[in-house]
Amino acid sequence: MADADKASGLDGLLSYEAAVEQLVGAAKTLRDPRTLGLRDALGAVLAEPVISTIDVPGWDYSAMDGYAVRSADCAAAGAQLPVSQRVPAGVSPQPLTAGSAARIFTGAPIPAGADAVVMQEECTALDGGAVQINAVVPPGANIRRRGEDITAGGEVVSAGTRLQPQHLGLAAAVGVARLRVCRRPRVALFASGDELVMPGSPLSPGKIYNSNLFTATALLQALGCEVIELGTVEDTLEATVQALRQGAAEADLVLASGGVSVGEEDHVKPAVEALGSLDMWNIAIRPGKPVAFGRVDGTPFIGSPGNPVSLFVTFLLFVRPFILRMQGRSDWRLQPLLGKADFAWPRPDKRREFHRARLSFDDKGIARIGVHPSRSSGVLSSVTWANGLAIIPERQVIQPGDDVAFLPFCELLT
Repeated sequence: MADADKASGLDGLLSYEAAVEQLVGAAKTLRDPRTLGLRDALGAVLAEPVISTIDVPGWDYSAMDGYAVRSADCAAAGAQLPVSQRVPAGVSPQPLTAGSAARIFTGAPIPAGADAVVMQEECTALDGGAVQINAVVPPGANIRRRGEDITAGGEVVSAGTRLQPQHLGLAAAVGVARLRVCRRPRVALFASGDELVMPGSPLSPGKIYNSNLFTATALLQALGCEVIELGTVEDTLEATVQALRQGAAEADLVLASGGVSVGEEDHVKPAVEALGSLDMWNIAIRPGKPVAFGRVDGTPFIGSPGNPVSLFVTFLLFVRPFILRMQGRSDWRLQPLLGKADFAWPRPDKRREFHRARLSFDDKGIARIGVHPSRSSGVLSSVTWANGLAIIPERQVIQPGDDVAFLPFCELLT
């Protein structure tokens, strides 16, 4: 496909690639980091790399329980050596006397003069505090060297990393107690629609419960955002302008669901344009063709469709990478897996489809991908049925057994 076609997509629609590149290109990394202790840093994004000031390990140590020896004293199997000392982990051993062995345990420092460790399974304890070495021992055997894992001055966790338990453990291992992290993005959120009612209230004719507000709030929280809920906004220009102005004043990003079309009851477009600028994109994907991006009083704004599945999918495809870039992360690009289709797709769409799908493994360990029978963007239960999204390319027929790209939710919700 030519570059111009990639940018314009199909039939004048914007391609997914062009849309996400424009969004990510417009995201500005938050520049006001703060310092947190290790116990408070889980899920935060690292603003500055973690640099080790020590070697890890800090000394040569034994990789197992056994006996520290001079390899020259064990040039032949059967050597008998007196045991001159006992070296558990956490002690500072004495130098090893030539012609002797030291009882040593996993993690304990190697005594000066020793150059190998014989595992205890290859040794026989003798009366009188001696040991028989039943193997030929090469120099360096079963010794872990100083700095083998980490060297002083080395970077151990990169800036832009979202901190997981293993990162905090590694920071602790090099003696770092406090980390410089990006502050959490503040995202103002509202849902448009006079038909929306909050859960717990009775439904009158024509009303539906506001699931989008709760879906979007949880998606934002999963990414480590601070959510400013502006609630349900009635379908008037005045109410929409007020919500946008409030959100722009309090947040780093304003996110709206619904009202981003151009119908008589869709007020987001004129409201955003009254306060800033707006681009309305029709993107060559299904679900979620309409997406809006602009600025309200200088604050970025993203508007998603009101259908619940469209909101969910467009959040993962567009809002998520925008937020990741705000956090300084570089891992915003999709990383699909491959599996075998357990379905037929005989009538493909002209748009690329991100369809609710379920990945499982057969008895041979082969990844199999099934898809939900409904293509409706109103069937929210399909999202809980699925564990990811199958990517169905434009105008491509798929037969059972064909390779299919799959985006697991477990990767997209972090």
